[in-house]
Amino acid sequence: MSAKLNTRPKTALHKGSLRSFVRWLAIGVVLVWSLAGLVLLAARWIDPPTTAVHIQRHLQAWIHHTPYHERYKFIPLSEISPDLQHAVIAAEDARFYQHHGFDWHQIQIAAEGDLEGGRTRGASTITQQLVKNLFFGTGRSVLRKGAEFTLVPVAEFVLGKRRILEIYLNVVEWGPGIYGAESACRYYDGTDARNVGREQAARLAAILPAPLKRRPERMNNYSALILERMRQMGW
Repeated sequence: MSAKLNTRPKTALHKGSLRSFVRWLAIGVVLVWSLAGLVLLAARWIDPPTTAVHIQRHLQAWIHHTPYHERYKFIPLSEISPDLQHAVIAAEDARFYQHHGFDWHQIQIAAEGDLEGGRTRGASTITQQLVKNLFFGTGRSVLRKGAEFTLVPVAEFVLGKRRILEIYLNVVEWGPGIYGAESACRYYDGTDARNVGREQAARLAAILPAPLKRRPERMNNYSALILERMRQMGW
């Protein structure tokens, strides 16, 4: 009889286990989010020594036993050609200075294009791409998008537009093992980021959507479109 009295129904055990799992999951999410928030706060003054994308590429090369050489040098925004800054904004996020992390206009256009079965330009802003680069790598999932959604406003508030652009231009992937404007300019053009010309800046910006596949010298059509966007934006 005592054994029966001390036996809890299986349903109760399952419910208890589920509640415990949800509680620990919530604690884990809060801790990870808090850590990411602290990293963003530190990034206001400290240049990131690495990112999730950098680590991901290292791991992929190690797993597949392929050669890997990383080029990464962080430089101030003042040492990056205004033409390159403008080309990247025109190519990746034309409303960068108008939105607060999310470009709802582009999101609506992208959603309408998906519903109609058409192909549209991506709606991710530079701030969203920076958060993804810093914390999540190149993978895609609903959980990642959800976490990104909560961190983008924090990045906008803590870092501000100038620092967001500065970090993004320094950490973004520009080719196999090539990260940041300085490394890209030296690798593709043999010059530093301060001196890169307008046309080559457009070609460099054109490879950002697919940096492992594209090369600046093949970007004639897209770079021409970026140059036209720059002219329309008064740059």
